[in-house]
Amino acid sequence: MELRVFTEPQQGATYDDLLAVARTAEDLGYGAFFRSDHYLAMSGDGRPGPTDAWITLAGLARETSRIRLGTLVTSATFRYPGPLAISVAQVDAMSAGRLELGLGAGWFAEEHAAYGIPFPPLGERFDRLEESLAVITGLWDTPEGQTLTLPGRHYPITDSPALPKPAQRPHPPIIMGGMGRKRTPALTARYADEFNIPFVDTETTAAAFARVRAACTAIGRDPAGITFSNAMVLCCGRDEAQIARRADAIGRDVDELRENGLAGTPDELVDKIGRYAELGTTRMYLQTLDLTDLDHLELVADKVMPQLS
Repeated sequence: MELRVFTEPQQGATYDDLLAVARTAEDLGYGAFFRSDHYLAMSGDGRPGPTDAWITLAGLARETSRIRLGTLVTSATFRYPGPLAISVAQVDAMSAGRLELGLGAGWFAEEHAAYGIPFPPLGERFDRLEESLAVITGLWDTPEGQTLTLPGRHYPITDSPALPKPAQRPHPPIIMGGMGRKRTPALTARYADEFNIPFVDTETTAAAFARVRAACTAIGRDPAGITFSNAMVLCCGRDEAQIARRADAIGRDVDELRENGLAGTPDELVDKIGRYAELGTTRMYLQTLDLTDLDHLELVADKVMPQLS
């Protein structure tokens, strides 16, 4: 079981805050540092304001050396797929091949309104996501010296030189996820290297994984080629007092977090992660909401990570 650090900077964080977390995670042996791609806080005032996901990852690519980096997830509504393919390829090269792209259809209407980003109906958002995946992978996979032309309703591509190429070949891993019952599994089977489902129980996880495996089988893809992962809120403590302090710092109730997140002592976390592992989860994203509490990450690395190896 690989543990990854997952942050929500739109809730209020500077680049320096994120750099400190990423370097700490790297030093402690976490598999990756990921961040959300949002522009509006979901609670609180979000001060000092959002940081752009891809500018952040570009900086971290040069200020870390081993840890993998990525988004969970970039909204396809935020960026045209051609320029996004260029940005991701560049950051992948800047990191010497440590980048991963999480991509989704987008869901947070209020942040689109707050920053003047069009927010089409759900069906069109999935159409744009599907077309974006075709464009991004097409640009990356086109052999050097050849051009790419793709017909498309939203993003037609004509005689693109399909440059630059990312450092990783055939291309950086693509992560998809969510609760969709039809198009999400189908697009995952066709394009993704990893399927992630966040903040759900084992029963919901099992059903979502089964839909993705069935979608893979339907197109002749071996489901074993996909990494299955979960994301859960982290609240670990050596004792009940420390658990309560960490829950209070993020405005959550301990009992609720024990039910819906990864909360409790290190042994409790190991037991709960083990239940997800039985379903096929091999990667857990730890949603770390208090970015000033670096000792939190140290505790998990010291007391939880060794029991999962």
